[in-house]
Amino acid sequence: MVDTLLAGITAHRVSTPRYTAQVLERPADAATHDPRSVLFVHGNVSSSLFWQPTMLALPADVRALALDLRGFGGSDTLPVDATRGLGDYAEDLASVIEALRLDTVHVVGWSMGGGVVLQCLLEHAVPVASVTLVNPVSPYGFGGTAGADGRLVTPDAAGSGGGGANPDFVARLRDGDRTADASSSPRSVYLQTYVKPPFTSEHDDLWVESMLTTAVGEGNYPGDAKPSENWPGFAPGDRGVLNTMAPMHFDVSGIAHLAAKPPILWIHGADDVIVSDTSLFDLNQLGAMGVIPGWPGADAAPPQPMVTQTRAVLDRYRAHGGRYTEVELPDCGHSPHLECPEQFREALLAHLDASDAAAA
Repeated sequence: MVDTLLAGITAHRVSTPRYTAQVLERPADAATHDPRSVLFVHGNVSSSLFWQPTMLALPADVRALALDLRGFGGSDTLPVDATRGLGDYAEDLASVIEALRLDTVHVVGWSMGGGVVLQCLLEHAVPVASVTLVNPVSPYGFGGTAGADGRLVTPDAAGSGGGGANPDFVARLRDGDRTADASSSPRSVYLQTYVKPPFTSEHDDLWVESMLTTAVGEGNYPGDAKPSENWPGFAPGDRGVLNTMAPMHFDVSGIAHLAAKPPILWIHGADDVIVSDTSLFDLNQLGAMGVIPGWPGADAAPPQPMVTQTRAVLDRYRAHGGRYTEVELPDCGHSPHLECPEQFREALLAHLDASDAAAA
């Protein structure tokens, strides 16, 4: 059995009115007066375990924390109301920040976790000093939209949500498959899409264990689906993880109009195949590639330009008085903190320092 906690990391149970969360911590050096806190939020089909090397690499004056969202890691498994978008997770995040009594915190969100952080900013008065978005989900969700403005392709956002999950991957996730015997096994999905091949690390077994903590079911991953008259024949349901990012439920483009705008670092891999303008997880893109038959063409079912949408929203954030910095890492996939740890650490620390200096 893999030892899931690296040396120097401890796990705590944090009770909140919302749920009981598992929170990992790499404490600041005991001699540090008033350490700054950095809270990491994981993405879909993962957990706080993915953040451990990053946490350990931070300076001694940083209190590094990483929470598990509901249904992941060691936190409570509770159903997810997808009609709130990522709202259940965002409220959970706010409750953990309050329970930890963080007067100010730098928040880092990866993939789906980036969307959680942005929805939290929109809906809750959280004391956030800065935001770092790591290959974040588009502000308009995942699938079902077109153009830089995130307009719906069909009224029911056909092709997005819980119906898009690979059934064999879901089964292998539920059954705890640790092999690379099939392209749809969690290990193979990690090696082929979470990182850019041929990247591997000494912690690959740990990352697979993290993925396998995902609660499987209609109320969790992947969620339910509804039939649709539009290609590819299904629309998002109202429960579970993937439906939280369906565009009729999730839209955080309103961050451009926040009264208080913390500085944002957007750091992403140039070769990401998950969050991309040509995502291999976007069914319209797969249709355009001929992988899924019957694609009705680019006018009826265009691929979602996810990175273009993020840049457009962040440009509006800047135009309305906010600050953001984009760092695109070449030869890097969906996980810059794993694949390019030194560049990631350098960019993150520069962002923290600049944010603290601006607030002083």
